[in-house]
Amino acid sequence: MPEPQQPDRLDRLDQPEGPEQPEQPDQSDPPGRARLLRDLGRPRRSQIVVAVLLALLGFGAVVQVRTTDADSSYAGYREQDLIDVLNGLSNTTQRAQSELSRLEQRRDDLKSTTLRRQAALDEAKSQVDTLNVLAGRIPVTGPGVRVTVTEETAEINVDSFIDLIQELRSTGAEAIQVNRKVRLVAQSSFDKVAGGLLVDGTVLEPPYVVEAIGEPSLLSGAITFLRGPKDEFEDDGATVDVQELNRVDIRAVRTDDDEGSGSSGGQG
Repeated sequence: MPEPQQPDRLDRLDQPEGPEQPEQPDQSDPPGRARLLRDLGRPRRSQIVVAVLLALLGFGAVVQVRTTDADSSYAGYREQDLIDVLNGLSNTTQRAQSELSRLEQRRDDLKSTTLRRQAALDEAKSQVDTLNVLAGRIPVTGPGVRVTVTEETAEINVDSFIDLIQELRSTGAEAIQVNRKVRLVAQSSFDKVAGGLLVDGTVLEPPYVVEAIGEPSLLSGAITFLRGPKDEFEDDGATVDVQELNRVDIRAVRTDDDEGSGSSGGQG
């Protein structure tokens, strides 16, 4: 009996089989993209923390960049440019300091000039006041003496009266008035007339009240010393009363009409 033909089977083995089918993925495992979407759709706590930290880090970077941009105006300058800028600032500072020093010196000079000018004005005013007092043109108040000469047995000698005025002046009397009517000055004149004294053209009757401003004790001593004016008046038959006062008001003043008045009698 013929045996079965083996070549046919071999032929079938030699023939290529149909195209190989790709291996099907396991349907039990979801695709990676789907898994990623699923994970993103349900963020975990750690992911939230990381997101917040990243946001803060980004905000800090933006602020730092802006701050750096604001503080780096000269970042693009070359070294020589920066040196020139610093030198310019230094020179500007020196000029400003120099100008400030000049202005301060000017201020001090003006202040000094003002003080000197004010001192000169005060000195001039003081001299004017002194001259006005000596000229008898303004009232004066101050400590001093009041001397009252009363004729008793005879009329006083005009020379005794002149000696009284001269002693008061030599002792420092600043202002003198007689009977509150006549203000005495360096050019005052005295004459003896019937019933009294003619002082700078004004007739004065006794008692004669002489008021002088100055140091009371000195003025009083200039009248009462031995063989002084007080003794002279008493020799003429008059009485003399000397008072030392803390306040003497001299209100009699001279005017332009008084200049040159008086007679050719004795000068006080």
